[in-house]
Parts: sequence; C-alpha cells; structure tokens
Amino acid sequence: MTELNETHDPALRSWLQSANDDALGFPVQNLPFCVFRRAGSTESWRPGTGIGDRILDLAALAQAGPFDGDAARALAACQGPDLNALMALDATCWSALRLALSRALRAGSPLQARIEPLLVAQADAEFSVPARIGDYTDFYISVHHATAIGRQFRPDNPLLPNYKWVPIGYHGRASSIGVGQHFHRPVGQTRPTQEGGTPVFGPCARLDYEVELGVFIGTGNALGRRITLEHAEDYIFGMTILNDWSARDLQAWEYQPLGPFLSKNFASTISPWIVTLEALAPFRVPFQRGAGEPQPLPYLSSAHNSASGAFDVRLRTELGTEQSREHGAPRATLARSNFRDAYWSIGQLVAHHTVNGCNLQPGDMLGTGTMSGPEPDQAGSLLELSQGGKTAISLPWGETRTFLQDGDEVAISAECVKPGYPRLSWGAAVGRVLPALD
Repeated sequence: MTELNETHDPALRSWLQSANDDALGFPVQNLPFCVFRRAGSTESWRPGTGIGDRILDLAALAQAGPFDGDAARALAACQGPDLNALMALDATCWSALRLALSRALRAGSPLQARIEPLLVAQADAEFSVPARIGDYTDFYISVHHATAIGRQFRPDNPLLPNYKWVPIGYHGRASSIGVGQHFHRPVGQTRPTQEGGTPVFGPCARLDYEVELGVFIGTGNALGRRITLEHAEDYIFGMTILNDWSARDLQAWEYQPLGPFLSKNFASTISPWIVTLEALAPFRVPFQRGAGEPQPLPYLSSAHNSASGAFDVRLRTELGTEQSREHGAPRATLARSNFRDAYWSIGQLVAHHTVNGCNLQPGDMLGTGTMSGPEPDQAGSLLELSQGGKTAISLPWGETRTFLQDGDEVAISAECVKPGYPRLSWGAAVGRVLPALD
C-alpha cells in the first residue's frame, strides 16, 4: 500500500507513554508484528504487535473480540503459533487490522482499559521466527556489493553481463533461519593448499556476515499464475532484517558450478519484527536507474515502481566480541548503508520470481542479498570491508578483525527516519558465533 492514511499521521500519540519516545522507534505509526512468549515460560507462542517498550498480545486480544468486519477477521487469524494465517489473508484485511490497532492504541481510545492488561514488556519476552517459512529465495540486488566482490575475483570484468538485466537469485535453506541465534562455526571442505592436492576438511576460517532485508510473502499465487509488477506489492506482507551468514572459504571451493551450499545453510538470522509495507508508506522513494544504465525489460517496469518502488531504510552493522563484553564496551559500528541504493525493487523480485508461474506461499521469504552502498564504509560484509582479508579492521577496544572469531556477536539494525515523522525501528537481527562442533 502506497497511499498515506490516518494511521500515518505524524501527530498521533499513544496512551502508552513509551510509544511516544522517538528513541525506541515503536510509535503508534509503526505497529510491527512478531511472535513471542514470556521468557522462560511454557506458554505457547503467539502473535503480537510492538508498541513502545511493550508487546500487545494479539491472541489474547482476539479472545476479547473488540473489533468487527475485516479487522475482526484478521485478528481471529492471530491465534496460532505463527503469522501464516494472517499472512494468507489479503491487503484489505491487513490494513483493516492496522487501522483498528492504531485507533485502539491512540491517546483517548475507549479500549485502553481493556488493552492495558494484554501488554507484555519487550524486556520480559522471548521471540520465535514470526512465520513458518516454507521456502526461502535469496537474491543479489546490490550492484555495489556485486561489483566490489567481482572486483576481488575478476578485476577486469567485475560485473557479469546478466546482472543489470535479470534479478539474480538462488534457493536457500529455510529450516536454519532463526531469531537471536547462537550457532556453531560451520565446518566443511576448503580448497587444496596446492594444485592437484586434496581438499582440506575442518572449521571455517573466513566466517562472514551479510547485511540483508527479508521480504515476507503474504497472499500466495496459484501454480501457473504469474504476479505482475503492477500487483506485486499486494502479495507482500512486510519486511524484516536478515543476516545471511557466509563461510567464505567453503563458498570459494563449492560454489562452482551450482552456487553456495554448506557455506550458507548452517544459519540465517532475522529480526523478530516484521514491518508492514503500509507502515513504510511515508518512507517510499522513487526507484531510479543512473544515467546510462539499461532500463528494465517491460515485465520488470511500471510507472508505480518508478515513482515509489524503493524505500529509504537505514541499515547499521555492529560487532561485539568476548573481550568487549568482558570490559562492558558497547558494540563497534562497522558500516552503515541504505536500502534505497538497491539495483532492483522488492516488487521486481516478486514479478521475476513468478514470471514462469512459480507459486509463492504465505510465509515464504525473499532475501535481498547483501546491501552495500557506493562508499567503502557502506559495505555490507567483512569480505568487502577487509578487502578479502587483506586489511584488518581496528576495533575501539584494541582488537582487530578480518573475519569473525568465536564469541563474536553481530547486530544488524534498521530504521526509517524522515523529517516530520516519528522514527520507525525494525529492531535488530542479532547472532553470536560459537566454536565449531567436534
């Protein structure tokens, strides 16, 4: 949804005072979805929406039955252990629920007394993957990342000729996607140390992160039915932050001829929050190609996509280590980038994915690929920041890194900021590296 409506009014305030704290980034204009329970409890997982420093328990709210019409239908779908039933509805229902929640949480709402007991402190909650992800496709839509990586391996021809014509993607592993993961360093084969020698098996020595966004599919399409670019966003429920952890030394040995396998299937970390496309309407920007760039083929081109198909989303990558935690030091910022620099839009990803009739299903996730900007300090991976491991990155507490070590913790956060509007936080995708299994 691209149109602004009453839920986007920057003057809106909530009766929950923490929702009016811009530093938190969870105002009544945001209302992202999650799946949670009280930490350490045996409660069932249930959908919630973020407001201030709290989570509104949507399953409990559904039992109270405060809404009617499409909003009631959407709320009734929020009683399972994931968001798939809600995602399977259409944009009309999603929008109706957002409007009803917005009105219920605004200052002066007659529902305040009924809703207050249903709030849970975010600090007291633990989170699950918000959807049952049936399929996961990862794309490669940052031309700056593709060029930087290509330059390391093909300095005379860094960008392959198909890149500017087709959204490149591959099928990823859905079962290892998690929230707040602590995962073991991957192991596998790496290149022989000498020509004609035997590959080496052991722990990855060049472990990396990749700064991405994840696009969650809502309403699916039937097998054999393509989704046109003009309607692609109607099938998108929302977006989250994604860290596509990568074992670079395993990847270098295995990726030809079919692409990465063990180098990426061990873990992918997402934020617990899904920010809806409707919430992002004020932060849309034109999707534009630079002068001299080829224009997309007709099935990947539309007036709407050109006018407002991109999003102004600020991304930040931070690193903490065992040493920094021992000293109580804050994480170090490694890089900042922006999703508006993507070479392809999320609508184009859906249109291309389904152009041959592939059926997307509620809860499927599309990764954007590593989001790097045009400047060196906007790189979305250590492979770029360290120039393939040649340049060590200095950390404020005295350590250096080229790739990740055991105990390292990466936090990727995102936010939408625009003059005159409250700040929208996407939370953070946080993961920590554990030693390899024996």
